[in-house]
Amino acid sequence: MHRLNAWLRRHPMVVDSAWALPVFFFSLLAAVEQEPSRALAGSVVMAVLLPLLMVFRRRYPDITTVAAVALGLVQVALQIPPNFSSLAYLVFAYTGAAFGASWTSRLALAAGVAAGPLTVWRFQDGPSENSKWLQVVFLSTLMTTPFILCWAWGRLTRVRRAYLIELEDRAARLERERDAQSKVAVAAERARIARELHDVVAHNVSVMIVQADGAAYVLDNSPQQAKEALGTIASTGRQALVEMRRLLGVLRTADTAEEYVPQPGVEELPELLDQVRAAGLPVEYSTTGEPAELPRGVELTVYRIVQEALTNVRKHGGPDARARVAVDFRDRDLEVLIEDDGRGTTAEQLAAGGSDGQGHGLIGMRERIGMVSGSLDIGPRPGGGFRIRAVLPLKPAK
Repeated sequence: MHRLNAWLRRHPMVVDSAWALPVFFFSLLAAVEQEPSRALAGSVVMAVLLPLLMVFRRRYPDITTVAAVALGLVQVALQIPPNFSSLAYLVFAYTGAAFGASWTSRLALAAGVAAGPLTVWRFQDGPSENSKWLQVVFLSTLMTTPFILCWAWGRLTRVRRAYLIELEDRAARLERERDAQSKVAVAAERARIARELHDVVAHNVSVMIVQADGAAYVLDNSPQQAKEALGTIASTGRQALVEMRRLLGVLRTADTAEEYVPQPGVEELPELLDQVRAAGLPVEYSTTGEPAELPRGVELTVYRIVQEALTNVRKHGGPDARARVAVDFRDRDLEVLIEDDGRGTTAEQLAAGGSDGQGHGLIGMRERIGMVSGSLDIGPRPGGGFRIRAVLPLKPAK
C-alpha cells in the first residue's frame, strides 16, 4: 500500500484522470439528454474540455486554472446551462489555491466569489414582483460558498505541504549535521588515541632500546648488570602492554572499559622518573606549593608532557645530559618545568621534530595543553640545553 501511494504521488496525472473520467461520463450523459440546440453543443464542449483540463491540473496548475476561468466566462456569456461538468470549477478553485502561483490563487478566489452572483444573474430572471432581493442574495451566497470552501481547502493543503517540506529539510539537515559531528568526534578520538599511543610507545620503547644496548655492551664483562637490564626491559614491556590495554579499552563497551585501571597522573611521576633513571638518564625531581587533587585530564596531561619531554632528552640530549623536573602547585594554576643541560635541539627538530619524530611529540604536547586551555613554552635553555614550561589553569576552589 505504501508503494502504491508513493507511485501515485509520482504520477499525479493518473489520479487526476481517475477523477476526470466520471465527470466526463456524467456530463456527456446529461448533455445528450437535452434537445438539439446551441446549448446542447456548448454543453458537449464543456463536458469534454473541463475534464480534459482536470487531467493536467497539477502538472500545469496556472494554465489550467486560467483556462477554466475563461471557460466559465464563456459559459455565462453564451448562457450554456450548468450541468455535471460544472463540478470541475470547484476542483480548479482548489487547484489554484493549492498548486498555483500567488496570482493564480487570487484569480481562483476572485472567480469563486463571482461565480454565485453571475450564475444567479445570468440563468434566472432576476428580482421581480414575486421574488425578493433577499432570496437572490441568499442563492448567490449559497452558490459561492462551495467555491470559497474549496479555495480555503487548497490554501490549507499548500500550507501543510510547505510545512512537511520544511520538516523534511530540517530532518535532512539535522542528519547531515549529526553525521558531521560523528565524523568530527571519530577524528578527535583517533587523534587522542594516536597521541596516547605515541607517548606510550615512544617512551617505553626508547627505554627498552637503551637497556638492550647496555645489556649487549656489558654482557661479557658484567653478566649481573646485563641481567638487571633485561629485567628492566621486561618490566618496561609489561608496563607498556598494561598502558596500551588501558588505552585501547576505550574502544570496547562501557562495561569492559571499567575493568582497566585509571590513566596515570602526577602521583605516578616518581615511578616514571625511576624508570628513566634506570635507563641511564639522571633526573632531579622537586615539587613546590600545596599538592591538591587535580582533574583527571590535567593529571594525564602533566604525566604525558613529562614522559614525552624526558623521551626527547634521551633522544637528543646526548650521553652526558642531565634533566630536572619541577612541579609547582599554585592557587589558580599548575606549572610544570622540564629542562636539561644537553646539547639542545636544532631548528629543524624544534619545528618539525627532526627525521625521527616528524614533530608528533611536540604537536601532541600543544594539543594536550590546548585541551585544558593552558600555555606551553618550548625552546632552548639559557646556557645550553632545552626547556619545556607548561602552565595548566585550575578551577578556583569553591
